[in-house]
Amino acid sequence: MNGPALQERPSASASWRIALPHTAAAVPVARALVRTALSEVEHTADSDTAELLTAELVANAVEHTAGDAPIELVVELLPTGCRVEVHDPDPEPPTSLTKPAEEEPDPWQEHGRGLLLIRALSSACGHRPTESGKAVWFRLPVVPPQWRPAG
Repeated sequence: MNGPALQERPSASASWRIALPHTAAAVPVARALVRTALSEVEHTADSDTAELLTAELVANAVEHTAGDAPIELVVELLPTGCRVEVHDPDPEPPTSLTKPAEEEPDPWQEHGRGLLLIRALSSACGHRPTESGKAVWFRLPVVPPQWRPAG
């Protein structure tokens, strides 16, 4: 039993919610919010992975949804890790998030790997309908202390 490690984890949930502009400027803002949220809790999910996956979700929402309605970022810290959701106004689900694409992405193309990264690096991912469109989400587990860089 690893009692002290359990006591180091956050005992309660904390969450952040922010509306982002429907522009490419939303990506660095979203990364910064995730980095800040994860730094609030000493022992949590891997910040670099969370930032990367968040950037992919926000970039997809900006690129693949029409209009200029804001995109909403929700970051939730849990005792077991973190959950990040990106809400956008398009009700159409991302087709290749929860099932592999028919073909591997072309290694020479700039696009086509975001959802692959989310599937590969998260502990779970998915999408759900919302009143105003959809939410696409991923979860990351708490990183065990022995796997964290000394710092």
